[in-house]
Amino acid sequence: MLLSLALIFILGIVLGGIFSRLKIPSILGMLVSGIILGPYALNLISPKILDISAELRQIALIIILTRAGLALDINSLKKVGKSAVLMCFVPATFEMLAFILIAPHILGINIIESAIMGAVMSAVSPAVIVPRMLKLIDEKVGTKKGIPQLIMAGASVDDIFVIVLFTAFLSMAEGGSFSPAVLLSIPISILTGVFVGVVVGLFIEKIFRCIHIRDSVKVLLILSVSFIFTEAQSFIENYVAFSGLLAVMSLSGTIYFKNKVLAKRLSDKFNRLWVGGEILLFVLVGASVNISYAISSGLGVVLVILIALVFRTFGVLISVSGSNLNIKEKLFCMIAYMPKATVQAGIGSIPLSMGLACGNIVLTGAIMAILITAPLGAVLIDCNYKKLLLSDKK
Repeated sequence: MLLSLALIFILGIVLGGIFSRLKIPSILGMLVSGIILGPYALNLISPKILDISAELRQIALIIILTRAGLALDINSLKKVGKSAVLMCFVPATFEMLAFILIAPHILGINIIESAIMGAVMSAVSPAVIVPRMLKLIDEKVGTKKGIPQLIMAGASVDDIFVIVLFTAFLSMAEGGSFSPAVLLSIPISILTGVFVGVVVGLFIEKIFRCIHIRDSVKVLLILSVSFIFTEAQSFIENYVAFSGLLAVMSLSGTIYFKNKVLAKRLSDKFNRLWVGGEILLFVLVGASVNISYAISSGLGVVLVILIALVFRTFGVLISVSGSNLNIKEKLFCMIAYMPKATVQAGIGSIPLSMGLACGNIVLTGAIMAILITAPLGAVLIDCNYKKLLLSDKK
C-alpha cells in the first residue's frame, strides 16, 4: 500500500512536471500516470488503495471545494445575477437533452438508457475547473465581473443537479416511475446544504475568533467537519434532501465572508494540501480508465459526446445572455464549463454494477468523456483566459 502511494506521487509529479514543461496541463500527466499504474496496464496500485479510491478522491474534492469557498466573494457573484442561477442547471439540461435525442439513433440504446448516460456525462469537474478559477482570482483576471466566482459556484451546484437526476433515471430503468418529488429535492438539497454550512461556518468562525488556535489546527478542524458533512449526507437524506459538498463550500465561504484575513491564511494552507490532493485525485481517476476498452468502443460514443458538448455550450450561452459579459467573456464561460472527470469516475460504473443493459456503453462514455474533455478543457482554459478576459489589475 505504501509502495503504491509512493508510485502514485512520484510518477504523478514526474509526468505532471513533464507535461507542464511542454505547456500541457499537468493533470493530463497525472491521468496518464494513473492509466499506466492502474489495473488495466501495469497493475502496480495495491487493491487496498483501489478499494478506498472513491474515499481518497472525495477527500481531494473536499480540499479543493473548501479552497473555493475561501475565495468565493458573494458580492462578486451578485454582479452576474440570474446567470449564476441558470449556470447551475441549464447547461447540464441541454447536454442531457442531447443524449436523449441523439444516443438512441447512434448508439442503439433506449431513451431511459440515454437519459442515464446523459446524466453521467453532464456533470462538470470542480477538480479541473476550481483550481483554474482560483488562479484567475489570484491573478485578478475576470474578477471585476465575477466570472471565476460564477463558474465555480455553478460547477458545484451543477453536480448536485445531475446526480439527483441520475438517481431518478436509474430508478426508472429498474421499473420505477419518475416522481416530481425528485425535482423538488434539488432545491431542497441546495438550501439545506447552504443552511447547514453557513450555520456551522458562523459557529466555527466565532470559535476561531475567540480562542487562539494555530492555523494548521484550524485546517484540520475544518476538514474534520467537512468529512462529517459528506458522511452524514446519506443519513440526513433519509429525512430531507441534503448536499454535503455544498455544505462544505458554504462553510468555508462563510469564513471568507466573516473574516477575509483568516480566509486568506487558511486558503494558503489548503493550497499546500491541494498539491498532494490533486496528484492523488487525478492519478486515481486515471487508474479507473480501461484504455483498451475505451479505444475499442468506436467513434459512436465520441461523436455523441462531442455533439452533446455543442448543446452544452449553447446552454451556457443562454445562461449568460442578458448579463454584462461581452462576447469574449461568454466564450470563456463556454470553454470553462467543458471539463469532466470526478463525477464520471465516481458514478460511471454504477449502471454496469447494477446489471443494466446500458452499463458497458455508459462506462465507456464516462471514460471517453474524461479522456477528451478534462485535458481539452484544461488546455483551452489555460491558453485562452488571458486573451478572453480582462485583467483587473491597475
